Amino acid sequence: MHILLTGGTGLIGRQLCRYWLAQGHRLTVWSRRPTEVARLCGDSVRAVASLDEIGTEPVDGVINLAGAPIADRPWTRKRKALLWESRIGLTEQLLAWLERREQKPSVLISGSAVGWYGDGGERELNEQALPVALDFASRLCDAWEETAQRAEAVGIRVVLVRTGLVLAPDGGFLQRLLLPFKLGLGGPIGSGRQWMPWIHVQDQIGLIDFLLNRAESQGPYNACAPQPVRNIEFAKTLAGILHRPSFMPLPALPLKMLLGEMSLLLLGGQRAHPLRLQEAGFTFQFTDLNAALVDVLSRH
Repeated sequence: MHILLTGGTGLIGRQLCRYWLAQGHRLTVWSRRPTEVARLCGDSVRAVASLDEIGTEPVDGVINLAGAPIADRPWTRKRKALLWESRIGLTEQLLAWLERREQKPSVLISGSAVGWYGDGGERELNEQALPVALDFASRLCDAWEETAQRAEAVGIRVVLVRTGLVLAPDGGFLQRLLLPFKLGLGGPIGSGRQWMPWIHVQDQIGLIDFLLNRAESQGPYNACAPQPVRNIEFAKTLAGILHRPSFMPLPALPLKMLLGEMSLLLLGGQRAHPLRLQEAGFTFQFTDLNAALVDVLSRH
């Protein structure tokens, strides 16, 4: 199978490349930094700076994960514009290329996040739920999904992966937590009652591969473990594994003052469940947070 990836040099993209190379697939990564692709993704991964470089070569599937990191910097007007363009603008370029092609891939798997629902409070959120709050992250995910879904008009199966907090040994949000927790400065954020829909990176890779190869799969899927946890439980579990205390809470007010609107990513949450994945028969390797963290940290 020939698979085209955007965002192939990111946390999930790198893991997908390793996984699919081991299965013998041919991979092409569309990247702003094509000279970095071989080092990050594998020597046999082809890098293109422009989709036109692919020419008429058949493409079987497209994985669209590109997007500037949403939590790296405060959401200034300039940063919001970059977040929007790196997702919606890039996806529009991808769609224009797909529409021009005589040979169409059979499937487009496009990224999204459980932030699509907004801050869900105590509501249980499966894929049938509507957005609860329309903050910037929710609007961003919604526009990203709507743009990708336009590929259905040219006969392409579209899958939307609403990803939770990915636990990985080589990047992601967990790496930002490790230093303060190792120093004994970790603890709950705000009230600590907000839900954290987490997922082990191996399950994230497994479910994308599952959805790629399952011809009847389309539409949105929550990519998170079946058992979300509250922030305070996450903090206690991580601190326990590291043999550190977890009594240093991070109050909500300083976060709001420091991060502004972006503080909603930390103070809000989603009690999301992967209902459609479970109904489709996908089996999670990691459903227990403690086991997932132990595995990730052992690889760090």
